[in-house]
Amino acid sequence: MAFRRRNKSYPFFSQEFLIQNHADIVFSLVIFILIGLMFETTAKTAILFIQPQYNVSTMSSEGEVTLYHYGWKDSATVLFYIFITIILHAVVQEYVLDKVNRRLHLSKSKNTKFNESGQLCVFYLVSSVWSLYVIITEGYLLHPSSLWENYPHSHLRFQVKFFYLTQLAYWIHALPELYFQKVRKEEIPRQLQYISLYLVHILAAYLLNLTRVGVILLFLQYLSESGFHLARLFYFVDENHHKMFDVWSVGFVLTRMITLTLMFLAVGFGLARSENQTLDLETGNFNTLPIRLLLVLLVCVTQSWFLWRFFCLQLSRTRELRLEQASKRRAAAKQQLQQRSIRRDVTGAPHENGLVKAENGTSPRLKKLKAP
Repeated sequence: MAFRRRNKSYPFFSQEFLIQNHADIVFSLVIFILIGLMFETTAKTAILFIQPQYNVSTMSSEGEVTLYHYGWKDSATVLFYIFITIILHAVVQEYVLDKVNRRLHLSKSKNTKFNESGQLCVFYLVSSVWSLYVIITEGYLLHPSSLWENYPHSHLRFQVKFFYLTQLAYWIHALPELYFQKVRKEEIPRQLQYISLYLVHILAAYLLNLTRVGVILLFLQYLSESGFHLARLFYFVDENHHKMFDVWSVGFVLTRMITLTLMFLAVGFGLARSENQTLDLETGNFNTLPIRLLLVLLVCVTQSWFLWRFFCLQLSRTRELRLEQASKRRAAAKQQLQQRSIRRDVTGAPHENGLVKAENGTSPRLKKLKAP
């Protein structure tokens, strides 16, 4: 299965060969794992990569329910879905973004930004819809107190655990994609920043059994980011399109405020009133004062950093718009001076409304000829 057009063949095991054919190589590994399900001796090993592990059957009012908790075997499942994510990344790039790029004829720098926004936009939109579905079906929206009641939430439903595993797989896959996509060196620190922030926050919510709060915070963050990258894509199509950035700016600030409020409500006040506030690794209880303070501080610092970068971006945009307007005014004034100089007479006298004027601004009178 070929994902990219081969304009040139490279020797095996070379760097260019790996970059050009990484999706095909990963696809072969996925097929190899799926073939392992067909044989009894390898099925138990292959199932570790495909299906979430650590399932526990419990009785509830709805009957027998299967719940999941986390463990070291989740790393095998995350690895498999990293392979799946790399394949989907190549499919979106080859069959959607590359075709649009060929029609837009963007420059090299804009082409790189367009590909980045296109990939992230697809992921953010899908994850926003998925996280909203989880929030509604799990009842977090109608019962906000369930975010901190009955903590620790160490046992998860299948859709919640699978959501977190795929989120980890996507952001881990973004690290080798920096190499596969040949990202410029000056762009790597910026991309490493937001990849690391997502990984730290998702791992903290997953390992500290704060998955309910984490799903809502991810939904808010993904919804805000999808608005930004949609506006960015429309800007690359039409550079005069700025209205979506204004809408995103309002949504960005609201998202930061809601995130901080929800974090203080769920962790700062909800978990603080819980009776069980002792560290217990066996039951997954991390509801202690130092951990709560560390989590609140982490979210506050992150959101404050987002706001600081946002205001710096807005100030730079305002400064650029002012410079652009000033340059347009200077160009218009220069053009008017040029038009006035063109209308001057050969003798140097300026014309105005079809009349010749003297240098002092008075119209010279025509000398009357006496009749003979």
